Parts: sequence; C-alpha cells; structure tokens
Amino acid sequence: MLDFSKNYFELFGLPVGYIIDKSQLAERYRELQRVVHPDRFANASEQEKRLSLQRAARINQAYHTLKDPIERGRYLLSLNGIEMDVQQETTRDSVFLMEQLELREELEAARAKPDPYATIAELMVEVNQRFSNMVGEMAVQFESATPEQLEAAREILRKMQFMQKLRHDAEELEAELDEAL
Repeated sequence: MLDFSKNYFELFGLPVGYIIDKSQLAERYRELQRVVHPDRFANASEQEKRLSLQRAARINQAYHTLKDPIERGRYLLSLNGIEMDVQQETTRDSVFLMEQLELREELEAARAKPDPYATIAELMVEVNQRFSNMVGEMAVQFESATPEQLEAAREILRKMQFMQKLRHDAEELEAELDEAL
C-alpha cells in the first residue's frame, strides 16, 4: 500500500531536489494513477471509493507541483520551513523591475507592429531564456540549502513569477490577435 504521509518526492520515488527526471516523474505518475484510479474501485465500498478519490487527488497535486518549476521551488522551500505568500511577495530588485517594465512595454507595442506575431515570438524567446536561466540558478540554491541559499531561491521564485506572468500575457495577446482576424 502507498504511504501518503510521505512528501511528494518520496511518494514518486525521486530524490528531494530541484532538478528532477521528468520522464521518471511522468512514468511514476502513470504507475501511481493505475494503482489508485477510481475506476478500479467501481465495485468497492463508499469508503474505499472516497479514499481512492482522495489518493488520486493527492497524486495529481503532487505531480503538478513537481512538474512545474515554480511550484516545485515553493514546495522545496516549504519542506525547509519557508512559506511564500504568492499574492503578497514581490521582488525588490529595481533593475529587474525596470527590465520587466521594458518587456511589458515591448509586448504592448507589439499590437502596433506590422507583424505583431514576430515581435511576440522574439519577446517569448527572451522570456523563455531568462526563465531557463532562473531554473538553473534555482538548482544551485537548493544544492546545500543554507539559509542564505534558501532566501536566494525565494527571491528567484519571485522573479520567476514575473516571467511566468509575462509569458501568460504574451500568450493572451496572441489569442486576442487571433480573434481579431
């Protein structure tokens, strides 16, 4: 029987760390879902059905948390006793914030460009590269997880949230442009 008191990494048989083997994560997710999937409990008691649903939900939550670089970082911080207030925390790095303003201005200016899709695509390349660099920085911070490194990881997560939001806004602008055609 599966031990659902384990942390998400242990549940999936992965070492606790920021860098994970995504194919191993996906494979283990499929294995776990086969074990607890509610369809396997169609003829079971109501309690067994409810437990199956709860277990499937926990596995889904664990999978999506570990799969997402931001959620995985937040989860690792929580395992180290640091809770982030996603709605309230923001970076104080003024250089980074100015860069964000400039990138947002570029995104908004894309509407008026002859080929807004090309402008958005160029911006997305830059945003994705910066995000990838931050993922690499996160991995380093969690290697030994000293208090200073955990605080640095927290700051990187704040910045990653900005980049994720910018990426989302760029995708929304593309969808808006598609609808206008």
